[in-house]
Amino acid sequence: MALAAPASAPDDFGAAVADVVRSIPPGHVMTYGDVAAALGSRASRAVGKVMAHEGADLPWWRVVRAGGHPPLHHEARALQHYRAEGTPIVAGTTAWRLDMRRARWSPPTGADDPTDHDDPGFPRDPF
Repeated sequence: MALAAPASAPDDFGAAVADVVRSIPPGHVMTYGDVAAALGSRASRAVGKVMAHEGADLPWWRVVRAGGHPPLHHEARALQHYRAEGTPIVAGTTAWRLDMRRARWSPPTGADDPTDHDDPGFPRDPF
């Protein structure tokens, strides 16, 4: 499944983040850094900022911290989504996290893949 072109101007980092997040299939996740890398960026914190401001209309629970933990202060709601989607979870005695080995997803690579860094119209790191 190739990612769609950003909904607005090619240099709109927020729209590009939203496109990547929408492409994550149910039962899978990407880290903030994974989303940034899919955009040819290292700006994981900028991805977090986009998600904090614009993520309510996105499958926000599919973007997680690198250790497999859901977004802070949204753990209970995220857990409901993970269970409904069958996202692999590792349960400890007092805490849980996602099984990143099984749940982590990467966009497909290909000729029309936006991770093609030779595309001059593709959004670049905003910083």
